[in-house]
Amino acid sequence: MKALISVSDKTGIVEFARELEAQGVEIISTGGTYKKLKEEGVNAIEISELTGFPECLDGRVKTLHPVVHAGILAMRSNENHMKQLKDLNIDTIDFVVVNLYPFKQTILKEGVTRAEAVENIDIGGPTMLRSAAKNYQDVSVITDPKDYEVVLKELKENGKVSLETKFYLMQKVFEHTSNYDTMISKYIKEQRNDDSFPEELSLTYEKVQEMRYGENPHQKGCLYKEVGKCKGSLTTAEQLNGKELSFNNINDTNGALELLKEFEEPTVVACKHGNPCGVGSSENIYDAWKKAFEADKTSIFGGIVVLNREVTKQIAEEMSKIFLEVIVAPSYEKEALEILKTKKNLRVLLLPDITVKQPANAYDIKKINGGIIVQTIDSKLLDEYEVVTNRKPTDKELDDMLFTWKIVKYVKSNGIALGKNKQSIGIGPGQVNRIWATKQSVEHAEELIEKGVTNGAVLASDAFFPFDDCVEEAHRAGITAIIQPGGSLRDQDSIDKCNEYGIAMIFTKMRHFRH
Repeated sequence: MKALISVSDKTGIVEFARELEAQGVEIISTGGTYKKLKEEGVNAIEISELTGFPECLDGRVKTLHPVVHAGILAMRSNENHMKQLKDLNIDTIDFVVVNLYPFKQTILKEGVTRAEAVENIDIGGPTMLRSAAKNYQDVSVITDPKDYEVVLKELKENGKVSLETKFYLMQKVFEHTSNYDTMISKYIKEQRNDDSFPEELSLTYEKVQEMRYGENPHQKGCLYKEVGKCKGSLTTAEQLNGKELSFNNINDTNGALELLKEFEEPTVVACKHGNPCGVGSSENIYDAWKKAFEADKTSIFGGIVVLNREVTKQIAEEMSKIFLEVIVAPSYEKEALEILKTKKNLRVLLLPDITVKQPANAYDIKKINGGIIVQTIDSKLLDEYEVVTNRKPTDKELDDMLFTWKIVKYVKSNGIALGKNKQSIGIGPGQVNRIWATKQSVEHAEELIEKGVTNGAVLASDAFFPFDDCVEEAHRAGITAIIQPGGSLRDQDSIDKCNEYGIAMIFTKMRHFRH
């Protein structure tokens, strides 16, 4: 038996080659792998000795040879194939151990040139892998060092690798080469500044962790991350305390983080079931925490809290008094972390680059039955706005309108958010009509904070008002300013009603549906 070994990732390769050799397998190798094996005492022969042809073109051509591929592709059960090998004096190759040039590691390096990236596109490796995978009945093909043990165990116990395992290894090959090619095409697309949607879309992600279950216990769940640096992403956060994040934890925390990124001043966002339940901004992070907590002391129970400043001992002491699922912050005071760690199930995450946003051309992807729908992320807040009422908003109202507009962008449609003094005071998410969302936000404000809290508040709507009923409800609640996209055929009805009640209203001319 013969094994051809050519690996970029040399994890465990010396030990694996020694074990193969002990099982009577002859080792053939290339370039740096051959050098490594020889240095470690493995009796390998160089690929050029097998092919009778020297490596050339700076190693670009070494395994692209009929002796290699005929030895891999020959079907042992095909008498004609085997006769041709004999006539051509070619031996079969029974194991192909290959992982590819480090293209991913290359393009992630700072300052890498296009020439460097292109030079790290493997040609011979994928060709050997595909050949061996196609002939999986006769060839064991290994791309992942984690599979060395599986192959050796069967080889030692049975003298061969089972067909079932070979079929599994075949699958690993095409996953590996598919991901590799997808990374290359993505890199080229980025280099060309091509923001079009391709005719055929391939995406590649790396597994971060499997979960105990998905959204519900009867569903499976797993977390994958995009290939790249993913700054500001939950997938790169360091967990400092608590049990494993669940599917719902990750989904809800991601929404909270994306809302947090809209703010530059000290801000705290509390989130529950994918919707914000309390948001506060202030000159210092403690006051921001107090605003977020007091906005909805009920819903924050079992919720997620994210902060864009360091968690202080004072904040940690208050957080520890309530049941929270997840806390994410860019840093923690030593004493704060010690306090939070006393709650063994509380998931405490460190994300130093928490304020970094996704690039505007990043994809937002939703699964549907039989396909996916893809769009670029909602990266804009607003381009401009227009005051459409007789009364202009005061500077304070305008500050609160822009604050609340950020919040409603992340509230499920139909969504309404009320704000006052840079604090969310009532949120009405996910209703099938806008008046219900408006009434719900007012009711929540008065129930969760206090009667009359909506006097002097502002209202933000993620999409236009189809009727003037929301203005009527706002007036009854004492709301003095409204921010909404506009664009309804009946906009004038709402404008007239605002003028009647002295409410200031601005149109953003941009909606933020969130389905």
